[in-house]
Amino acid sequence: MKTSAILVAAVAATLLATPARADDFPSAISVSGEATISAAPDLAQIDAGVANDAKSAREASDTNNAAMGKVLLALKGAGVDEKDYQTSRLSLQPQYGSSKSTGASPVVGFRASNRVTVKIRDVTKVAGIIDTLVGAGANDIGNISFEVTQASKLLDDARERAVADARRKAEIYAKATGVTLGAPLSVSEGSGPMPLFKGRAAAAPMAVAPAAVAPGEETLSVTVNVSWAIKPGP
Repeated sequence: MKTSAILVAAVAATLLATPARADDFPSAISVSGEATISAAPDLAQIDAGVANDAKSAREASDTNNAAMGKVLLALKGAGVDEKDYQTSRLSLQPQYGSSKSTGASPVVGFRASNRVTVKIRDVTKVAGIIDTLVGAGANDIGNISFEVTQASKLLDDARERAVADARRKAEIYAKATGVTLGAPLSVSEGSGPMPLFKGRAAAAPMAVAPAAVAPGEETLSVTVNVSWAIKPGP
Protein backbone atom coordinates (compact mmCIF):
# COMPACT_ATOMS: atom_id res chain seq x y z
CA MET A 1 0.00 0.00 0.00
CA LYS A 2 2.84 2.43 0.84
CA THR A 3 4.53 1.70 -2.51
CA SER A 4 1.27 2.44 -4.42
CA ALA A 5 0.77 5.71 -2.55
CA ILE A 6 4.33 6.79 -3.36
CA LEU A 7 3.83 6.05 -7.08
CA VAL A 8 0.56 8.00 -7.25
CA ALA A 9 2.18 10.97 -5.53
CA ALA A 10 5.12 10.87 -7.93
CA VAL A 11 2.86 10.82 -11.02
CA ALA A 12 0.79 13.72 -9.69
CA ALA A 13 3.92 15.75 -9.00
CA THR A 14 5.19 15.08 -12.52
CA LEU A 15 1.89 16.27 -14.08
CA LEU A 16 1.86 19.44 -12.03
CA ALA A 17 5.43 20.20 -12.93
CA THR A 18 4.87 19.77 -16.69
CA PRO A 19 4.38 23.20 -18.35
CA ALA A 20 1.17 23.67 -20.37
CA ARG A 21 1.64 23.93 -24.12
CA ALA A 22 0.33 26.95 -26.01
CA ASP A 23 -1.93 24.76 -28.12
CA ASP A 24 -3.70 23.52 -24.97
CA PHE A 25 -5.58 26.83 -24.85
CA PRO A 26 -8.08 28.23 -27.36
CA SER A 27 -6.56 31.01 -29.46
CA ALA A 28 -9.73 33.01 -29.99
CA ILE A 29 -11.87 35.81 -28.61
CA SER A 30 -15.64 35.23 -28.66
CA VAL A 31 -18.13 38.08 -28.17
CA SER A 32 -21.72 39.02 -28.95
CA GLY A 33 -22.82 42.08 -30.90
CA GLU A 34 -26.27 43.69 -30.89
CA ALA A 35 -28.24 46.13 -33.03
CA THR A 36 -31.86 47.26 -33.28
CA ILE A 37 -34.11 48.75 -35.93
CA SER A 38 -37.55 50.36 -35.76
CA ALA A 39 -40.23 50.00 -38.43
CA ALA A 40 -43.90 50.79 -38.90
CA PRO A 41 -46.11 47.68 -38.73
CA ASP A 42 -47.80 46.48 -41.90
CA LEU A 43 -50.14 43.86 -40.44
CA ALA A 44 -52.79 44.08 -37.73
CA GLN A 45 -54.66 41.28 -36.01
CA ILE A 46 -57.78 41.54 -33.89
CA ASP A 47 -60.18 39.17 -32.17
CA ALA A 48 -63.89 39.83 -32.56
CA GLY A 49 -66.88 37.87 -31.38
CA VAL A 50 -70.50 37.68 -30.46
CA ALA A 51 -71.85 36.43 -27.11
CA ASN A 52 -75.50 36.12 -26.14
CA ASP A 53 -77.70 34.51 -23.50
CA ALA A 54 -80.94 32.58 -23.89
CA LYS A 55 -83.20 30.29 -21.87
CA SER A 56 -82.39 27.17 -23.88
CA ALA A 57 -79.23 25.85 -25.48
CA ARG A 58 -80.90 25.70 -28.89
CA GLU A 59 -82.11 29.28 -28.70
CA ALA A 60 -78.71 30.54 -27.59
CA SER A 61 -76.94 28.61 -30.34
CA ASP A 62 -79.33 29.67 -33.12
CA THR A 63 -79.23 33.34 -32.07
CA ASN A 64 -75.45 33.27 -31.89
CA ASN A 65 -75.06 31.62 -35.28
CA ALA A 66 -77.28 34.23 -36.89
CA ALA A 67 -75.37 37.07 -35.21
CA MET A 68 -71.98 35.71 -36.25
CA GLY A 69 -73.26 35.24 -39.79
CA LYS A 70 -73.90 38.99 -39.95
CA VAL A 71 -70.41 39.71 -38.64
CA LEU A 72 -68.78 37.49 -41.27
CA LEU A 73 -70.84 39.08 -44.03
CA ALA A 74 -69.76 42.50 -42.77
CA LEU A 75 -66.10 41.47 -42.93
CA LYS A 76 -66.51 40.25 -46.48
CA GLY A 77 -68.32 43.45 -47.40
CA ALA A 78 -65.46 45.49 -45.93
CA GLY A 79 -63.04 43.84 -48.33
CA VAL A 80 -61.39 41.40 -45.90
CA ASP A 81 -60.35 38.24 -47.75
CA GLU A 82 -61.94 35.04 -46.42
CA LYS A 83 -58.48 33.53 -45.82
CA ASP A 84 -57.79 36.36 -43.36
CA TYR A 85 -60.46 35.52 -40.79
CA GLN A 86 -60.78 32.28 -38.89
CA THR A 87 -62.90 30.97 -36.03
CA SER A 88 -60.76 30.97 -32.90
CA ARG A 89 -63.27 30.00 -30.23
CA LEU A 90 -66.77 28.55 -30.14
CA SER A 91 -68.55 27.73 -26.90
CA LEU A 92 -71.96 27.00 -25.39
CA GLN A 93 -72.05 27.10 -21.59
CA PRO A 94 -74.86 26.68 -19.05
CA GLN A 95 -75.53 29.61 -16.74
CA TYR A 96 -76.31 28.82 -13.11
CA GLY A 97 -78.50 30.61 -10.64
CA SER A 98 -78.87 30.10 -6.91
CA SER A 99 -81.68 28.98 -4.65
CA LYS A 100 -81.67 30.41 -1.14
CA SER A 101 -84.14 27.83 0.10
CA THR A 102 -82.37 24.69 -1.12
CA GLY A 103 -78.81 25.97 -1.68
CA ALA A 104 -78.81 24.37 -5.13
CA SER A 105 -77.45 25.99 -8.31
CA PRO A 106 -80.02 25.30 -11.03
CA VAL A 107 -79.38 25.98 -14.72
CA VAL A 108 -81.17 29.20 -15.57
CA GLY A 109 -80.02 29.63 -19.15
CA PHE A 110 -77.20 29.25 -21.65
CA ARG A 111 -74.52 31.50 -23.09
CA ALA A 112 -73.26 30.98 -26.61
CA SER A 113 -70.17 32.70 -27.96
CA ASN A 114 -68.26 32.67 -31.21
CA ARG A 115 -64.98 34.47 -31.87
CA VAL A 116 -62.93 35.03 -35.00
CA THR A 117 -59.37 36.20 -35.47
CA VAL A 118 -59.07 38.77 -38.25
CA LYS A 119 -55.90 39.78 -40.10
CA ILE A 120 -55.91 43.27 -41.60
CA ARG A 121 -53.14 43.77 -44.17
CA ASP A 122 -53.68 47.52 -44.45
CA VAL A 123 -53.23 48.98 -40.97
CA THR A 124 -54.88 52.24 -42.02
CA LYS A 125 -58.16 50.31 -42.20
CA VAL A 126 -58.10 48.92 -38.66
CA ALA A 127 -60.37 51.58 -37.13
CA GLY A 128 -62.86 51.22 -39.99
CA ILE A 129 -62.93 47.42 -39.67
CA ILE A 130 -63.57 47.68 -35.93
CA ASP A 131 -66.46 50.08 -36.53
CA THR A 132 -67.84 47.70 -39.15
CA LEU A 133 -67.66 44.78 -36.71
CA VAL A 134 -69.41 46.71 -33.96
CA GLY A 135 -72.08 47.88 -36.39
CA ALA A 136 -72.68 44.26 -37.47
CA GLY A 137 -73.30 43.15 -33.89
CA ALA A 138 -69.89 42.12 -32.52
CA ASN A 139 -69.93 42.81 -28.78
CA ASP A 140 -66.57 41.32 -27.78
CA ILE A 141 -63.50 42.87 -29.42
CA GLY A 142 -59.94 42.83 -28.13
CA ASN A 143 -56.39 41.48 -28.41
CA ILE A 144 -55.43 44.00 -31.06
CA SER A 145 -51.80 43.71 -32.13
CA PHE A 146 -49.53 45.01 -34.88
CA GLU A 147 -46.46 43.46 -36.44
CA VAL A 148 -43.88 43.83 -39.18
CA THR A 149 -44.18 40.93 -41.61
CA GLN A 150 -40.85 41.43 -43.41
CA ALA A 151 -38.81 41.77 -40.23
CA SER A 152 -35.94 39.56 -41.40
CA LYS A 153 -35.31 41.64 -44.54
CA LEU A 154 -35.49 44.87 -42.59
CA LEU A 155 -32.91 43.51 -40.16
CA ASP A 156 -30.18 43.04 -42.80
CA ASP A 157 -28.67 46.46 -42.01
CA ALA A 158 -28.95 45.74 -38.29
CA ARG A 159 -27.05 42.48 -38.82
CA GLU A 160 -24.12 44.38 -40.33
CA ARG A 161 -24.16 46.81 -37.42
CA ALA A 162 -24.32 43.91 -34.94
CA VAL A 163 -21.17 42.39 -36.46
CA ALA A 164 -19.46 45.78 -36.24
CA ASP A 165 -20.50 45.98 -32.60
CA ALA A 166 -19.02 42.53 -31.96
CA ARG A 167 -15.73 43.57 -33.62
CA ARG A 168 -15.58 46.74 -31.49
CA LYS A 169 -15.93 44.68 -28.32
CA ALA A 170 -13.39 42.09 -29.51
CA GLU A 171 -10.83 44.81 -30.25
CA ILE A 172 -11.24 46.17 -26.73
CA TYR A 173 -10.54 42.73 -25.26
CA ALA A 174 -7.64 42.16 -27.63
CA LYS A 175 -5.99 45.45 -26.65
CA ALA A 176 -6.54 44.76 -22.96
CA THR A 177 -4.89 41.33 -23.22
CA GLY A 178 -2.03 42.35 -25.51
CA VAL A 179 -3.03 40.44 -28.65
CA THR A 180 -4.36 41.36 -32.10
CA LEU A 181 -7.41 40.06 -33.90
CA GLY A 182 -7.08 37.64 -36.77
CA ALA A 183 -9.72 36.30 -39.15
CA PRO A 184 -13.25 35.46 -37.94
CA LEU A 185 -13.58 31.79 -37.05
CA SER A 186 -17.37 31.58 -36.69
CA VAL A 187 -20.45 33.77 -36.90
CA SER A 188 -23.92 32.81 -35.66
CA GLU A 189 -27.14 34.67 -35.06
CA GLY A 190 -28.45 34.29 -31.55
CA SER A 191 -32.06 33.11 -31.09
CA GLY A 192 -33.39 34.93 -34.17
CA PRO A 193 -34.69 38.49 -34.51
CA MET A 194 -37.09 39.29 -31.69
CA PRO A 195 -39.65 42.11 -31.40
CA LEU A 196 -39.00 44.28 -28.38
CA PHE A 197 -42.31 46.10 -28.58
CA LYS A 198 -45.60 45.72 -30.38
CA GLY A 199 -47.92 48.66 -30.78
CA ARG A 200 -51.35 47.93 -29.34
CA ALA A 201 -54.65 49.71 -29.05
CA ALA A 202 -57.86 48.88 -27.24
CA ALA A 203 -61.23 49.30 -28.89
CA ALA A 204 -64.37 49.71 -26.83
CA PRO A 205 -67.16 47.44 -28.12
CA MET A 206 -70.42 49.17 -28.96
CA ALA A 207 -68.75 52.58 -28.89
CA VAL A 208 -70.65 55.27 -30.79
CA ALA A 209 -67.48 57.19 -31.69
CA PRO A 210 -65.03 55.81 -34.24
CA ALA A 211 -62.42 53.49 -32.72
CA ALA A 212 -59.11 55.18 -31.89
CA VAL A 213 -56.21 53.01 -33.04
CA ALA A 214 -52.49 53.80 -32.80
CA PRO A 215 -50.22 51.29 -34.60
CA GLY A 216 -47.02 52.85 -33.26
CA GLU A 217 -43.62 51.40 -34.19
CA GLU A 218 -42.08 48.01 -33.62
CA THR A 219 -38.46 47.76 -32.51
CA LEU A 220 -36.62 44.62 -33.60
CA SER A 221 -33.37 43.36 -32.16
CA VAL A 222 -30.71 41.02 -33.55
CA THR A 223 -27.73 39.44 -31.78
CA VAL A 224 -24.70 37.83 -33.43
CA ASN A 225 -22.05 35.68 -31.81
CA VAL A 226 -18.59 35.99 -33.40
CA SER A 227 -15.29 34.28 -32.64
CA TRP A 228 -11.98 35.76 -33.89
CA ALA A 229 -8.62 34.10 -34.05
CA ILE A 230 -5.97 35.98 -32.11
CA LYS A 231 -2.30 36.61 -32.77
CA PRO A 232 0.51 37.83 -30.53
CA GLY A 233 0.50 41.58 -30.14
CA PRO A 234 3.16 43.87 -31.68
